[in-house]
Amino acid sequence: VKVSGLRDEELKMYYVSASLEGQSYDMGRMMAFSPGWLENQSIWMHMSYKYYLELLRGKLYDEFFSEMTGGGMLPFMDPVKYGRSLMECSSFLASSVFPDPSMHGRGFSARLSGSTAEFLSIWKLIFIGSNPYYLDESGKVVLSLKPAIPAWMFKDVSNKNAADPSYDEDGNLTISFKLFALITVTYHNSKGTDLYDVTPTGYKVTLADGTVKNIAGGVIPTDLAITIRKIYGVKSIDAYF
Repeated sequence: VKVSGLRDEELKMYYVSASLEGQSYDMGRMMAFSPGWLENQSIWMHMSYKYYLELLRGKLYDEFFSEMTGGGMLPFMDPVKYGRSLMECSSFLASSVFPDPSMHGRGFSARLSGSTAEFLSIWKLIFIGSNPYYLDESGKVVLSLKPAIPAWMFKDVSNKNAADPSYDEDGNLTISFKLFALITVTYHNSKGTDLYDVTPTGYKVTLADGTVKNIAGGVIPTDLAITIRKIYGVKSIDAYF
């Protein structure tokens, strides 16, 4: 894909179409736009995000994170070039073939577009995994967290502007997120390595009343899994790798 006519090398993203130069006007309204604008070889953010999502679903983790940090996804874009907040998705970006170079990479028509939905799916795959709840061999509902988190998200030594890393009481790198918007989940990375498609060696689940449940292995059994899904009876989950 990177060596195809869909790759915008300047912006490190992907056109919605390859060059339409020389094509018939019978192709429709896309021929009416200048190259790099709307349907004529611009960058539709949600279409690029669909591609990134499929890289992640295909477990091409290094390729995915290379695309993300290379400037293909918010918040790794240049905000000056993008022309708006990096918290705000756009319908499309003027690509590097647009006649006005000052517009290259500028986002237009900010909205809660498909890219927002794709990003939520990407976030879920990175922090939770594709199928956290499933039926085990006996037909019972169980829970297993299987993230896809690169080591640099725990500690980024290559970026001087990166946030300071977090550690637990044993000196292990940690990263936290909210499960179901309320339950704090903390991953403890004892080896400081990529956590790609691996399950924890154990869990510590703290309930709302202060009770602590320790689970050995990567699977949380049925009763506790259901309690977690009901959300309100659980305070936090610590997963150890």
